[in-house]
Amino acid sequence: MTTILQTLQVSPCGGAAAEITLPLTFFDMWWVHFHPIRRVLFYDHPCSTAEFLHTIVPNLEKSLSLTLKHFPPAAGNLLYPTDTAKNKPLLCYAAGDSLRLTVAESGHDFDDLTANHPRDADPFWDFVPELAPPAEAGACRHAPLMAVQATHFPGRGVALGIANLHLLGDGSAVNASLILGWAAISKSAGDEEFLRLQQKSAPIFDRRVIKDAAGIDGIFWDEMRKAPFSPAPFPLPTNRVRATFALTRSDLEKLKNRVLAKKTGLNRVSSFVATACYVWSCVARSEPDGDDAYELLVVPVDARGRKNALIDPPVPGNYFGNCIAFAVVEIRHGELVGAGGFEAAAEAATVEIRNGVNDAAALLKGAEDWMNEMKKCQEKKMKVFGVSGSPKFDLAVADFGWGKAKKVEYVTLDGENYSMSLANARDGGGGLEFGLSLPEKRMEAFMAIFADGLTK
Repeated sequence: MTTILQTLQVSPCGGAAAEITLPLTFFDMWWVHFHPIRRVLFYDHPCSTAEFLHTIVPNLEKSLSLTLKHFPPAAGNLLYPTDTAKNKPLLCYAAGDSLRLTVAESGHDFDDLTANHPRDADPFWDFVPELAPPAEAGACRHAPLMAVQATHFPGRGVALGIANLHLLGDGSAVNASLILGWAAISKSAGDEEFLRLQQKSAPIFDRRVIKDAAGIDGIFWDEMRKAPFSPAPFPLPTNRVRATFALTRSDLEKLKNRVLAKKTGLNRVSSFVATACYVWSCVARSEPDGDDAYELLVVPVDARGRKNALIDPPVPGNYFGNCIAFAVVEIRHGELVGAGGFEAAAEAATVEIRNGVNDAAALLKGAEDWMNEMKKCQEKKMKVFGVSGSPKFDLAVADFGWGKAKKVEYVTLDGENYSMSLANARDGGGGLEFGLSLPEKRMEAFMAIFADGLTK
């Protein structure tokens, strides 16, 4: 039901740097073998095929080229060495490098795709581009860092699918800086406003701001190079359904008050913690035969601008790359799914964020042990629940000239164990909304548990 119409190669326009080579920091090394991040932005913008092909696509191509002038690494490649004992991976952009823009048309039901109810997850993969496989090139394999797809739904709308290796950057870099920057340039048909806003916060690519006197990047690389570099194909069929849920401001206050009533040692509970822990507990309860192994909630933490135990001065807020630490909450499955499991999880998460993130002496302390801690979790077969996206980097506000996105879907969720995407509620009422991808029967169980819990 989706047809590829054409494939374009888009390079940075004139004025871009001739070449940029970036070593991987320890923040990057963590993501060497991680699957690409894939998201789709749906826009309610009825247009004809002629308008799409002759106006929208050329504008996207031109604005993307202008955007890449300011973010040239996105048009570059990961250079993965064949001799991993002597060399480490690099990110490299060279003059002539380009990013692939795929143009497609789809007969899928736009309104069904942008609804909240459970839908088959497989069709969403039609709207994200596959990154080209690594190409052999002398002493390295070259793997593209990013690709884009524009899909037309005749008479209904447009979808922009964006895929990138996590090595290019985290949500602050790729979502909040690059994609929102592209949207601003597209809407204004130029980069003057973008440049005005960037005067004091132009993206910094220089990896020297990540001071790593302990050589943590080498510690991580010694572990990561043991696994072959083999990007995974699309995980189809997914055997999952996708759905979106909302928590109103009233729902959030009710959840917070439940925690504070039972955990009197807490002064406050954030909306993020209330949402993540309530969803985590409901997902755990939806599992029919869970054992009593430990479960982990892994919360990404943007370390930019934060005083910490490792990097002084702190990493600038406009650093473009990866700069993610983690808050990890550990709780036994039996406790998480039992009476008071949500409240116990919220208490543990609040304490972990207070002591491990907001305390400068604790943030990034022991980072050299992250890899060993991950291995221990894998050996113990701990179940991990993650969070993608953030209300701080809300892609729904990306306006390419057609208004805000009607829906944003993190297709990536289908290929992970279990994670949630998180964003501001689209009604502007101060609530939050989240997306999930689960097997159909488990989604049905989750929906019943989720709704029932909000009545208590």
